Amino acid sequence: MKIPRSLGKGLWDRAYLLLILTALMWGGNAIAGRLAVGQVSPMLLTCIRWAIVAAILGPLVGRQVMAEWPQIGARWPFFVLMGSSGFTAFNALFYAAAYHTSAMNLTIFQGAIPVLVLIGTILFFGSRVIPLQILGMIVTLLGVVLVSVKADLEVLKALALNIGDVWMLIACVFYAGYTLGLRRRPPVSGLVFFTALAGVAFLSSLPLLAMEIAQGAMQWPTWKGWLILLYIGFCPSLISQIFFIRGVELIGPARAGLFVNLVPVFGALLAVLLLGEPFAFYHALGLFLVLGGIWLAERK
Repeated sequence: MKIPRSLGKGLWDRAYLLLILTALMWGGNAIAGRLAVGQVSPMLLTCIRWAIVAAILGPLVGRQVMAEWPQIGARWPFFVLMGSSGFTAFNALFYAAAYHTSAMNLTIFQGAIPVLVLIGTILFFGSRVIPLQILGMIVTLLGVVLVSVKADLEVLKALALNIGDVWMLIACVFYAGYTLGLRRRPPVSGLVFFTALAGVAFLSSLPLLAMEIAQGAMQWPTWKGWLILLYIGFCPSLISQIFFIRGVELIGPARAGLFVNLVPVFGALLAVLLLGEPFAFYHALGLFLVLGGIWLAERK
């Protein structure tokens, strides 16, 4: 059935709005991570984040999960790997990195994820690559390196990188692996898939929380910490995921995926506006290189 032009335009407009809001909430996650420093410890933050999502989605989607349980149970190692790497490991490293680096860096580094995904598709799926994509990968990685060394070649020579930047780069590798794993997603609905992964993320975060408690590093949330947790639990963790799933349904994964490139832009702007972080020349140049490299890599 042909969709009337007016209705079709409405669907596209709605998809754009949902995906822009998704990128804005994901960019805000870096701000929340920095604000959480001194308000709640990172492993407890990761654990409660997914507990909130599981507690909300469990009653709402529980029947659908049980109905599709045969498909989930048949691929349980896949769900464990995806939830523990893409959700738990990424967020645990993300919030731990927030103790040592700026929100600006946290968001700009996420711009490397699409390029890491492209590299993964070449290495593991044998995807063909064109020279323009290779150039885009080089330019993006150059932008990430520029920000991580603060445009100081002496830092690069001495390999004196900020540990927070290193953890964030490792987190990006985990999320790129998660993204690649989506190619092998079992035939279950998007919301059921997300609910199952959220449950895995909560369970797999418990050992990290136990380690944090054993080290005497756990900090129970202050009242500000609870406000941050509520934002993270509802916006970057839940609402944005639902918006993204719907956006993909409306305009397809290829076009929807491009909106992820807005995360470094929104994150950098929010870091300046809300946290008062300085926007140095190397941040501007690094952001330009990251986004420009992604644009080049995705031209085909």
